[in-house]
Amino acid sequence: MSEKESINTDVSRRSFLTATGVAALAAAGCAPLSEGMSNGTPVAPKRDAQAIANAPKAPFDSFRDWIAALDAHGLLYRIPEIDQDAYHATALFYRATDKFSMYGAPAFMFDRIKIDGEWVEGPMFANHQGHWITDCLIWGLDPIENDNYASYRKARGYLEKMLADNNGEYPMIPPREIEASAAPCKEIVLTGDDIDITKFAFFKTNPGDGGRYVNTGSVFMDDPKMGPNYGTYRNEIKGPRKLVMNPEPNQTGHRMIMAARKRGDKVLKLSIVVGQDPVIWMISGSKIKNRFTTKDPIYELDIAGGMRGKAIDIVKSETNDLMIPAHAEMVIEGEIVLDGPMEPEGPFGEMFGYMGPAKSENFVINITTITHRKNPWLMNAFTGMQRGMVTAPADALYATSLKKKIPNIVEYTNPHDTMGMVVLSIDKQEAGEGIKSGMSIAKTNPIAKVVVVVDKDINILDHREVMFAIGSRWQPHPASKILERAFGLQTDPSQVKRNRTSKIVIDATRQLPDEGGREAFPMSNREHLAEGAPNAFAEVEQLLVPDLFEWDQI
Repeated sequence: MSEKESINTDVSRRSFLTATGVAALAAAGCAPLSEGMSNGTPVAPKRDAQAIANAPKAPFDSFRDWIAALDAHGLLYRIPEIDQDAYHATALFYRATDKFSMYGAPAFMFDRIKIDGEWVEGPMFANHQGHWITDCLIWGLDPIENDNYASYRKARGYLEKMLADNNGEYPMIPPREIEASAAPCKEIVLTGDDIDITKFAFFKTNPGDGGRYVNTGSVFMDDPKMGPNYGTYRNEIKGPRKLVMNPEPNQTGHRMIMAARKRGDKVLKLSIVVGQDPVIWMISGSKIKNRFTTKDPIYELDIAGGMRGKAIDIVKSETNDLMIPAHAEMVIEGEIVLDGPMEPEGPFGEMFGYMGPAKSENFVINITTITHRKNPWLMNAFTGMQRGMVTAPADALYATSLKKKIPNIVEYTNPHDTMGMVVLSIDKQEAGEGIKSGMSIAKTNPIAKVVVVVDKDINILDHREVMFAIGSRWQPHPASKILERAFGLQTDPSQVKRNRTSKIVIDATRQLPDEGGREAFPMSNREHLAEGAPNAFAEVEQLLVPDLFEWDQI
């Protein structure tokens, strides 16, 4: 037995099959460690119909409500303590994705974490939007039982209808301001010498990282022309009251900083929100509205409200005029001294699964205030190891826009576990349509370095089917097109020149005779089975599959 197989078996038998879960975390109140645990052992995920009925429902006003829903649906694996000085949280997460896949692993809750030799109270959460069915849960849709792909398509269809009903854009509902006394994020207010970001459970994810990071914060800024914005930028912890932030030049945060410098401003004030509700978090890391196609300000909190069908509660920051989500777990307020010194930052493990380069100079944030809930619930991103957020909203938006260029598009996806690849299925009607469709994406999407176009019968959410199409339907010549120089994503470790990459379009559709293909393309063996014995699958599922799935795989 290999090392990988041995550890996987050990994890699955000792940990994933332990005690029953704490139903809905005591209605999002976070049950004490002793509840539902035996001698501090992990609490394995368990789906519970009664817990689902009692758990919070969409729209979720808080991160705690969202976690409670995940717990009820059997998607939360709770660990009483983990030694991150030994990088056990990171190793465990890799093993979970080895066993269950990036889209099948549960969320994790670490109640206590060993950091720099001390045990720090959490809880700290990870992978809270990783599983396939979270795309349904976030909108209050019931997942399709035992069919993750169908669940994902159900969510995407819901969002495509939302776009169709709103002229191709997501709807907007303006936020609602509430009093600071009613805002959970203001329960504790830290100023002056009471501020110490190092006392919270933010940790160093990988030995290769430059240090501990706040890597799940939504950084709220404002600009006279661009309007308000929030986005997720990594922030390295440099001291009790100091962060160093990395917004890339193509990101709105960087453009706002540069614009403030050009105006001659002395400081740029910002608020970093941690522990966001699930829709705010999703928008923080997704392009739900393209700033390059409009000159008007984009009000992302309005979009968050519109997508969830309920206004976001907001409250004013303590030391600036920025309005932030009132139900957040923590708000780190600070300022960048625009004419002050910059400091080194990084490296940091990025979304391609490799270390992003260390920066010799990056933007220093002096923390002026921290407000938070009592016992705040925090998040860590295992960047490059997890799906960072639900992806059906971005897939639905991109597919809707692509229909204007590709009338016969069927599905589109940008899988997070094979970053740099994009897969598209089409209902192919004529010669050259596969290459043309792929080029539409390669020329406009910086992340799309390898664009694979397949026929409509291929399930693009299943990597095995996509590889099957490439292996059996693709002829590298002439069904390929290479772009020697194109705009790429800066975190791609294969790039020699920053933001520049070559790309390839692979037409893995059945090639027509006019494209040099066969006069009659053969059916697959599976298609022969479906045609010749149409009842076979249903019969075997009833007679034999239950026993097969109980097999303890060697």
